Amino acid sequence: MNWIILAVSGLFETVWAIALGKSAGFTRLVPSAVFAVALVASMAGLAIAMRTIPVGTAYAVWVGIGAVGTAVFGMLYLDEPVTVVRLCCLLLIVAGVVGLKLAH
Repeated sequence: MNWIILAVSGLFETVWAIALGKSAGFTRLVPSAVFAVALVASMAGLAIAMRTIPVGTAYAVWVGIGAVGTAVFGMLYLDEPVTVVRLCCLLLIVAGVVGLKLAH
């Protein structure tokens, strides 16, 4: 169950990162509010998952999910470049996250 909580928490990291970018330095109310709620949810989920998952593993998986999710969102919806190199690097992050899960 804590692995599911950790995965959802990583998705909330993606949400707060995107909302932070859209908040224009906290000058826009709705993205700023989404940022705050998603940040609290993300950190709470990470803290709960760390009850049974080692801190290094949990943090690396959380960051990996958030980083890949944010990068993919940017490529799909924010016109960020989609290149073979970027996709390969994202696959390396995914491989690392899967490896950490399997090694746990």
